[in-house]
Amino acid sequence: MVDLHKRHLLKRGLCGLSIYGVGAVWSNALLGGCSNQNNRVLQAADENGVRLPVGFSSRIVARSSEQVIKGKPYVWHAAPDGGACFESGSGGWIYVSNSEMQSTGGVGLIVFDVDGEVVDAYSILENTNRNCAGGATPWGSWLSCEEVNNGRVWECYLDGKTAAVFRPSLGIFNHEAVAVDEVNNQLYLTEDKPDGCLYRFTSTNGLPDLSAGILEVAVKAGDQLVLSWELVPDPLATQQATRYQVASSFTFNGGEGIVYFDGKIIFTSKGDNRVWSYHTKSRILEIVYDAADSLTPILTGVDNVTVSQSGDIYVAEDGGDLQVVVIDEQGGLYPVVQLVGHDQSEITGIAFSPDGKRLYFSSQRGLSGLSENGITYEISGF
Repeated sequence: MVDLHKRHLLKRGLCGLSIYGVGAVWSNALLGGCSNQNNRVLQAADENGVRLPVGFSSRIVARSSEQVIKGKPYVWHAAPDGGACFESGSGGWIYVSNSEMQSTGGVGLIVFDVDGEVVDAYSILENTNRNCAGGATPWGSWLSCEEVNNGRVWECYLDGKTAAVFRPSLGIFNHEAVAVDEVNNQLYLTEDKPDGCLYRFTSTNGLPDLSAGILEVAVKAGDQLVLSWELVPDPLATQQATRYQVASSFTFNGGEGIVYFDGKIIFTSKGDNRVWSYHTKSRILEIVYDAADSLTPILTGVDNVTVSQSGDIYVAEDGGDLQVVVIDEQGGLYPVVQLVGHDQSEITGIAFSPDGKRLYFSSQRGLSGLSENGITYEISGF
């Protein structure tokens, strides 16, 4: 059943991108109908080394090791990774970004006003370990995940004054990313290991309280890809790694980005270049994309992921062609961003502004391939 569904998606072609996508600018420029596929062709690289479709432009909003705002002391962090956007409450918005540095990692953010001008930047977490991806919460905090064997999840607050809080109930393991299921009040977490697992957290007192709850791991129920959940006995992994505590755990080859959308948990596994979709109600796990079985395998090195307002999946590549590739609701694939000359880097932190009109992401190691030379971009249209 799963294989048939996957092939059905991948053979449908590129027609039918919803006009209610990521905002009027993106939708109108990318849609173009099947009679005008040129609207989706990437143009020559611009002055920032970014290839984009017709009608789009790039702006560099921050560089690692440099002041975000000239004359102000805050310096953008090295190795920018997972990110998200939040409304600021003043008509503007905030872009949050992790730093995937050992021992000197953390989280920084950039504040934009209603016109998109950068008006502030500061740190909300410091001196943690390899903060890779994470996830935004509906209550306005950022969950920053440490990608080390004893990795933690930190709940970070955007005001720059409230101290980040370690959330041990979310488990100790090689964390990658987390997504919040607002309907069922649960969190889903990926693990970046070749035999990593998919986890689910249920709060004891209900969300947004993350101080106590149960951590479960996905197991396969029967021959088909239907998942059930079993309790992780020791989430703090005091005696044994969490992924080995339940013998029947279903493993994923290098769990990466994860996001919740419309009753589904969408996540990627880099080791086998797959994009997955877990339906929380039916418990069915589907393969949305598999590079090894795709008629158009243009997407490899799958990593960070986000979903547009219409359900189109945007996947950033770590490797591959250094692109952001869209998987639309009909299974069509096409790139919307490509970095030129960043061969020793990866694309990270893809996130849309709250109005859906601007896309943010980083080149983690920039042109030089060094963490201290990361670059954070904004993409917008006419």
